[in-house]
Amino acid sequence: MERSFPVVLIPQPEGGYFVDCPSLPGCYSQGETIDDALANIGEAISLALEDMTSRGESIPEPSKTIFAQVRVAG
Repeated sequence: MERSFPVVLIPQPEGGYFVDCPSLPGCYSQGETIDDALANIGEAISLALEDMTSRGESIPEPSKTIFAQVRVAG
């Protein structure tokens, strides 16, 4: 079964990207390029789902994460 999970890519000051999967707490990775980061988080998500399945845990539905920017004074 194929699933799609939203992920968040955060550029790092030293280069590369940190990537997080909000639907699976603690599931994150990194990569030098966006493509690398997405491939790496894909592997991390697959491993997390395999681990959850092997322990008999239910797989959460992918979150309906909404990202926005908020301007504040200061």
